[in-house]
Amino acid sequence: MEKSLRAVNERQLLSRITRRPEVFDGKPIVRDMRISVEMIINLMTQGESQGDILKDFPELEADDIRACLAQR
Repeated sequence: MEKSLRAVNERQLLSRITRRPEVFDGKPIVRDMRISVEMIINLMTQGESQGDILKDFPELEADDIRACLAQR
């Protein structure tokens, strides 16, 4: 049961990640915004905290960052 619940949660998270050919050549983006998964991952790799990213991009939600990490 717990495993299937995790799968549902991951699917819900991943549904936040979209692709549009006309935006960043179809690279994964967050909720149809012009914020790429790659950029969020790069920021985190450089040591930016989730809180800092959310301050810099107020249109993002914590689940958007989690979705980017799950997409990875």
